[in-house]
Amino acid sequence: MIPNKFYSRLSDLRIQRNFSARDLSLSLGQSAGYINKIENKKSVPSMLMFFAICEQLNISPKEYFDDEVENPGLLQEAVEELKRLKPEQLRHLLAVMKDLNASNTPKKSKKT
Repeated sequence: MIPNKFYSRLSDLRIQRNFSARDLSLSLGQSAGYINKIENKKSVPSMLMFFAICEQLNISPKEYFDDEVENPGLLQEAVEELKRLKPEQLRHLLAVMKDLNASNTPKKSKKT
């Protein structure tokens, strides 16, 4: 049995990439309702079709199942841009990222 996250992940990733279910279905060479059937748990893609879906979404199968990464396409795009930075620029950006992440971490309350 396929966990429910499989279906909702497809919908989430498709929307992030600005694909309608119909457009994604047609880009895969399938009927207009193909992706809709998958997202509504009425169908399961074959392994080959799953790989084609990932390719259309511009993500790897690993990224599809990594639900800790909310937007793998955006992360992948950011990594590609990071690769183009000079080492000093990368160090500065890393410091900013660490600072942003530190401010996003809830502070522990002190017990008295």
